[in-house]
Parts: sequence; structure tokens; C-alpha cells
Amino acid sequence: MARHQIESASAPADQAVMHGLMAQAQRADVLHSDRDTMRAWERFLAGESAVAVPSALIASWQRSLESGVSPSARLAPFAVHGDAVEALRWRHRELLAASDRLFTATADLFADSHSILLLTNQDGVILKAAGDLRTLTAGEKIHLTTGGDWREGMAGTNGIGTALATGEPTYIHGSEHFCEGIKSWSCAAAPICEPGTGAIIGVLDISGPPSTYQINNLTLAITAARQIEMVLAEQSARQHMRLLAFCLQRLSSSDAAGMIAIDRRGRLVHSTGRVALPVGIGERFPGMDESSAVEDWARHLPQGLRAEWFNPVVVEGSTIGAMLVVPAIRSRSPGNRTAERNHVLGNGAECESGRKSANEPGSEADPQRNCFAQILGQSAVMLAAVNRARQLARRRVPVLIEGETGVGKELFARAIHGEERGGGAFVAYNCGAASKELIGSELFGHVRGAFTGATAEGRPGRFELAHGGTLCLDEIGELPLDLQPVLLRALEEGVVYRLGDTQPRRVDVRLLAMTNRNLHDEVKSGRFRGDLYYRISVTRIRIPPLRERDIDIDLLVEHFNRRLALRHSVALRRLNPEVMAVLRAYSWPGNVREMRNIIENLLLTSREEEVGLDELPAELLAETATAGTAEPVLLQSTSLEETERVAIARAVYDAHGNLAQAARSLGVSRSTLYRKLELYHLESIVKPATE
Repeated sequence: MARHQIESASAPADQAVMHGLMAQAQRADVLHSDRDTMRAWERFLAGESAVAVPSALIASWQRSLESGVSPSARLAPFAVHGDAVEALRWRHRELLAASDRLFTATADLFADSHSILLLTNQDGVILKAAGDLRTLTAGEKIHLTTGGDWREGMAGTNGIGTALATGEPTYIHGSEHFCEGIKSWSCAAAPICEPGTGAIIGVLDISGPPSTYQINNLTLAITAARQIEMVLAEQSARQHMRLLAFCLQRLSSSDAAGMIAIDRRGRLVHSTGRVALPVGIGERFPGMDESSAVEDWARHLPQGLRAEWFNPVVVEGSTIGAMLVVPAIRSRSPGNRTAERNHVLGNGAECESGRKSANEPGSEADPQRNCFAQILGQSAVMLAAVNRARQLARRRVPVLIEGETGVGKELFARAIHGEERGGGAFVAYNCGAASKELIGSELFGHVRGAFTGATAEGRPGRFELAHGGTLCLDEIGELPLDLQPVLLRALEEGVVYRLGDTQPRRVDVRLLAMTNRNLHDEVKSGRFRGDLYYRISVTRIRIPPLRERDIDIDLLVEHFNRRLALRHSVALRRLNPEVMAVLRAYSWPGNVREMRNIIENLLLTSREEEVGLDELPAELLAETATAGTAEPVLLQSTSLEETERVAIARAVYDAHGNLAQAARSLGVSRSTLYRKLELYHLESIVKPATE
């Protein structure tokens, strides 16, 4: 027993010795390799053809030599100096912002590591450096600091430049560097790629003296680069939502056949009206990028698009992208209208006699009904729901869309369907709208004489009509229990039987189910089958109620005011601060649908320019009278940041877009307000100040 204890106690010591020996062997191997590489570099410069180093390294040395880089160089050149550094950092502020969290989180890790973390732009110019102070000081001597130009053509073979040249993660150690003065460094670098296009927009590099050599430095660099890419993707999604919200507001007040939205990087964000384009969603238009003015993009429009349709989108003095509004062509001859419309949109397809065009308003295939641009919201919970829906849109799996009555579940279902290219038909059915027999007939169809009241010729069901497309089942929780196994089998096997028929009919549908119930509780109570629940809820999206979207109240009120006034050909009405305070404080049990109905009622029941409190519904006034003003709504915020976000949004709205007035009401400077608007992504709520 004692001997065993002694052996056990000595085991950690033995392991430590082994690790030490392995580390020494690795260092010796590295030093041996470094000496061999140095001799190979000398032979390469002497013009000897047979050099015993990897071909990729030889290729990099060759590129460096052909670029005119001096092998005896001691440092890299500076690309920018002084004020130009800040200008460069401003141009790449999105990339820098995306890296902030990473650099902050790794500050302690690199503090005494003898290593530094570097971020460059797509040209290899360093934007940011952090890490061990002594190593940062040493790096400044060779210009491995902000403003240094580390392209291969300027500094020879090095981690940053070679990663840019090859487009691949790269480790350059010691003597592998081309320039003599940089051979006392070890560099692991990974490219950072732009979401959507995959273009390289920067490099994440870990550098230090050769003693810091660890092969897992490259893994760390790759992981860090991927983290930055994920943050960039999140930033891009938020910016695209702001751009789409603006474009939809413009589109809703115009008579247009289609709309194209382009972000500040020249990438296609959205297109409605089936406009023929040479690029897909997320791809960049030729001749359009952030290095050129958006106003100049009109000269690079693809064939078929006109410069007069092009409009830069400017929010609070900042250009966030551009939109093209494709006008609808009107004709005195109703019979020619569809053909002219298709000509403008580049459809080319003719409609069957007696059927609506796919682009005609009111059609189930109308692209303006089936797109995420129809969903308005700037609140964090709504942006999260939209982002999740976008992620699921092109994954052909069932989606359970949960939310209270009136939150807009069908809008999400249509948007998910519309985002799917070649998505086929969108067929909707309400499972709580009829008897059990009728529901079965509607879903699966019937043959002649299947039941009393069946049509003489029989009829296909919603499954068959949705073949190749989307079947949207509303109020799925209302589906009778004895029909649930039939639905489950149809989903599992992709086969339906019409009522009264024995012939199987194969169907391929994507199911989007909607419910305002808690189906998990329904399963526990025995009112809904567990196997069907797990089949339809492979993925789930919760649509937040309007009471959780308080900063969206003003946006939705303005949208419905403008849209419904245009529909009914009446003047817009002004809602004073007292009325808006009541609307913000109300709990909205009917959600967005209830708000729409209230705004429509206000537009149609009075010609007064301003809405008075006495015009609001009694139940709304009664609830808000006991709740007080809008202050309690602020207390519903889940964090201090969200509370501040809400307060800023309301102050800007109450000031009608006058930022100086909003800043005074908040007790902050205008520059602080600008910074907070950008921090909380609230630029899109700012309107021009009223006179």
C-alpha cells in the first residue's frame, strides 16, 4: 500500500519531467529547423535551385524578391502617419468594432505572454495592436504597430502578408521570414472574410519572439478571426434590418412595382417584384463598394435598371446604403397592364387565362407580401426573432411559429417562404375554422361521393396544392386529436390519401405551423399528441408581443398612419405627446392587429388634424388611467442598457427628430447622444427636425 502511494505521488512529478523533456525536444527541433531554413534562405538568395524547404515558402520568397523587397530590410514601411491613421481607422470602424470584444477578452491572456494581437485591413495595414507591453515596444521598432504596411510586396514573407497573398491561415516562424531584420519574430495569421461575399477584409495575427513558438497559436488566430466574422455577421444583419425598414416606409407610400435594397458595401440585401439581377442576395454589385461614394453607384447599375430609380439612403447624415424603386407602368387598357408590368420587372412569363400574375397584388405569390421587409421593428427582441427566421428560411425543415393573437405570425411565415428561392406555392389553412370532417377534407382532399356534401368531381387537399412549396397551418393546436396521427403520417412519409380513396399521392411540402397556445402544456394535458409536437417543432420561433416591443410603438403608429391614410385617400393625423404616451403605456392584448384597427378608426372617424385623447377607445383609456403614464413601460426593460435604449428612443421621438432638443431633455451632450444612437443602433428612428 505504501509503495503504491509513493508511486502514485511520484506520478505527477514524472509527468512534469516528461512534459519538460518533450518541450525541450520541441524547442531543439525548432532551433534545428530554423538553422536549416536560414541556410536554405541563403542558398535561395544565391540563386541555387534545389532548396530543402516547403514549396509554398519558396513561392512566397519568390514573390517577395520579384516585388523588389530587400532581403536585408530591417523593418516594414508605414502606410499612414499622424491624422491619416485615424482616418484609416474610421474607414474600418465596423471591423474595429467587431474586434473590440475579442481584444478586451484577451487583454489579460496576452499581458505577460511575450505575444501581441494585431488586426489589419485588407491591405495588410495594421489597425490595432494589443498585448504584452515589452513585445509591443519591440514591435514598434520594426513598425509592427498601427499604420505599418505588412503586405508581402512591402515587407516580404510574413504572417500577415503571406496570409493575404494566399488567402489561407499562415504560420511564419523565425528564419522563414524574407527580410533579415524580421527573422527574430514568429507570426500566426488568419484572414477575416466578409459575411456574404467571402472577400478578405482583414487579418488577425498573433506575433512574438521565436521563443513564443507554439503551433496552436495558429489555431487560436483562426478561432479569433472566426469570432470577428460572427460579430460582423450580426452587425450586418442589424444594419440590413434598418435599411429594409427605411425602404419599406418609402415603398409603402409610393406606387411601385418593385424595390431593390443595397447595403453600404454594395451587397444586394433584398429584391421584390422579381427584378432580373446579375447577383444574388449577399453578393456585391460590380462597381459598388464602400470605397466609392454611394451617389456614384448609379453609373454602375446593371442593364435594365435606370439611374432615375436610384436613391441613396441617408439616416442622420450617414449613408447606410441605397434603394431602387421600380415604378409601376400604368396603361389605359386594363388588358395590357399585366404585360407591361411583366416587361418592367423582367418576368418574361405569361399568365394563364383567368389567373392572376404572380406579381399582381393580392396573389399568394405576390413577392411584396412574402418578404422580411414587411416586418417592422427595431427592438432587440424583434430583431432577434427576424434574425432567427432568416437563418431558418433556407433550411427546409418544419418551423413552429409561436406568439399571441395579432403579433404577425403569418407575416413571419410568408417571409420565411418568400426567402426560399423557387419556394413554390404558399398555401395557408386555419385548423380551428371548421368541423373535423371538413378539416380532413380540406387538408387531404376527397374523391366523388366520399361524404355528404362532397363535390361531384372530387377535390385535391391543401397538401397537394402546396406540393413543392409551403403549407402553413394556423392554430395547429385546434387540430382534432383523431386527425393528428393522419397529419403526422403525411409529414413522416410524404404521402396523403384523399378521403374515400385508396390511391397514395406523394407530396413534398415544407410545414410552417402557427399557434397562440403553449403546445408543450397541451401535450402534458393530453390535448395534443407528443409525437406530432416534436415533429412540427424541429425549429421554433417566438414572435414577441407588442408590450415587449415598446420602442417599436412609434414606428408602427407612423407606419399605419401613413399606409392607411394612403389606402383610404385621407389626410394623415398628428398624434400629440399625450396620445402617444397612452399608446406606449397600453398593454396591447390584441398586439399589432389591434393597433392597426385603432389607427384606421382614428383616420376614418374625424377630419381634425390632431388626435384628441377623447377619441381613443374606452378600454385603452381605462387601462392606462390606472397604469399612469408611460413610465411603467420603461420598468419592463430587462437590463439597464435596454432601459437607456428605450429612454433615448422616446426622447428622440418626443423631440420630433431634433437631436439638440432630445439631448437637452436627457441631460447629455449632442455628441454623447450621437454615440448612444450608434451604440444602440437607433439611427433609423431619427427624422428631420420639424420647423
